[in-house]
Amino acid sequence: MKNTLRNIFHSPRFVVGFVIFMAILLTTIIYPLVVTANPLAMIGQGNFFKPGTYVSVKDTVTSKTYTLNIEAVSNIADQLTDANKEDMRTWLVKYGGVSQEDMDAADDDELVELWLENYDSSVTQSGLTSSAKKAYVRLNDTILSLMDDSDVIIASENEDGELEESDSISTKEYVNVSDVTNKKTFLLGTDNFGRDVLTEMVNATATSLRIGLIAGLVATLIGLSLGLLSGYVGGTFDNIIVFITNLFTVIPSFVLLILITYSVNQSARGATLIAVVIGLTSWTWTCRSVRSQVISLRNRDHVNLSKLSGHSMFRIVVTDILPYVASYVVMALILQISSGILSEAQLSMLGLGPSTSTTATLGLMMNWATAYSAHLNGSWWAYFPVVLTITLISFSLNLMNTGLDQVFNPQLRD
Repeated sequence: MKNTLRNIFHSPRFVVGFVIFMAILLTTIIYPLVVTANPLAMIGQGNFFKPGTYVSVKDTVTSKTYTLNIEAVSNIADQLTDANKEDMRTWLVKYGGVSQEDMDAADDDELVELWLENYDSSVTQSGLTSSAKKAYVRLNDTILSLMDDSDVIIASENEDGELEESDSISTKEYVNVSDVTNKKTFLLGTDNFGRDVLTEMVNATATSLRIGLIAGLVATLIGLSLGLLSGYVGGTFDNIIVFITNLFTVIPSFVLLILITYSVNQSARGATLIAVVIGLTSWTWTCRSVRSQVISLRNRDHVNLSKLSGHSMFRIVVTDILPYVASYVVMALILQISSGILSEAQLSMLGLGPSTSTTATLGLMMNWATAYSAHLNGSWWAYFPVVLTITLISFSLNLMNTGLDQVFNPQLRD
């Protein structure tokens, strides 16, 4: 046993896959101990807040200020989006009389200067719809507001209930972020429901791993049990098992999975139920593979010796046959776990995943991001980390399986 484990951990592929998988698993265990907030809590009152640290505006106003010789209006270009800058270049070339050669694509400050010099909403803008013209007017208003370096007036109610100036804020006044007590960091922003994507994704990863593990165990146990009995007993029992296996093989398992989950009420579709259903529809290839190996083992000398010794069928199967297929069973379990996670993601993308009100999975997060067009409005943080996590889990499990195959399959050894 020690020699086998030594050989396994000498496989570079297995080690890399194992390290990646354990890193993901440990994150799902340790992170909830540090961040105890409800992963489905709706923190943001809006859709898709971008990653970053958010501070209380009220706290910034009341905190100690520092006067710096930095003009806030000098950063106008940095406050414009890439889409804004592209729209500005398009308008200047088509309607502002500026040639493409006169613009330096890398100099955003020059672009702002050209815009201020040449933009005029009254010029003829043939080919533009009224909504597009209004969009350019709003863009110009935004730029002008960013240039405004006048003080911001703070007003408060007096005894008569009327507003009067109580303070003002200069553009040169800055606040040290460490002085602001109320602040929240979203490393991966928020999703369409205003929930912290990182906290939600860690919880969803744990749920998806649990689904994959349950589905893998159910599929492997069914496939292993039927494969051992079918291969060893043979005869009519073998024919019945082969018929059932072929029947499940002919009908695509994912189609069965869709039909079964669709027939279950959404409120009853918990993570465990989905995992069991996935396992019940994905055991066939494990059964066929185990059966073929048992058929090649059942007439070997040590098995015949056990038969002559009067050992029971259960003992022969468990002690004389199962150890020879154990390595394959472990590899089959790893692949079944990976398949279970991917199947759940596919079901959730179709709206047939676990109940959305009680738990989150990686597939459900993808479904929510797609439903609210995160991929179209540039909110990459709502779906890209989820896709990357699913990819890393599947990649690590397949690397572990390949490493085990190299250890246990003599034909693949270096």
